[in-house]
Amino acid sequence: MKVENPVALRFILQDELYLLNADKTLYEKKAIPDHVIEAPIPEVKAQVVDPIIIIEEPLPEVKTQAINFNYLGQNLKSFLILVYYPELEFIDDSHLAALTNIIKRKDLSVEDIAIVNLARHANAQYDELVKFFKPAKLLVLGKSALPQGIAQLTLNAPKPLGGITGLYSFSFGEMMDSVDHKKAFWEQMKTL
Repeated sequence: MKVENPVALRFILQDELYLLNADKTLYEKKAIPDHVIEAPIPEVKAQVVDPIIIIEEPLPEVKTQAINFNYLGQNLKSFLILVYYPELEFIDDSHLAALTNIIKRKDLSVEDIAIVNLARHANAQYDELVKFFKPAKLLVLGKSALPQGIAQLTLNAPKPLGGITGLYSFSFGEMMDSVDHKKAFWEQMKTL
């Protein structure tokens, strides 16, 4: 007898089915070596609508990994500063001293800001930085410190980026050797 509709089986086979001991071994879970990663089998839900079976396939699980940034400061005033120092954890000590003097003139301290070295977060997207830090002000020091996905910024020209005021300027390495760069940076920094 050939049965095309699986729902009809419950009317034909009314008795309970049992497996023989020899057949049980075929259905037992086999041991998997430690080096093999077994993917979980998605749960499939079925809804019976007489006489059709509709199978609802589960949506693939999207796992978002929490992004965590290593930064200097406490971000108390929502002021994000992006730098690029491939050989350092955060920022060069002499450059930090210069930055500290600059932000003191704006009545800020290192605790009020967040300094992120994008050399340590090379794949960081602008949206991820905004979501994590929720900055009101953004200072990008140097071309290498521009995050991926940020709107086009003009050098030393503050620009609104949604609810954020952004300023792209010279890196401290460029400013330390040029009085003109320092002046141009400070004139825009006063307005930020």
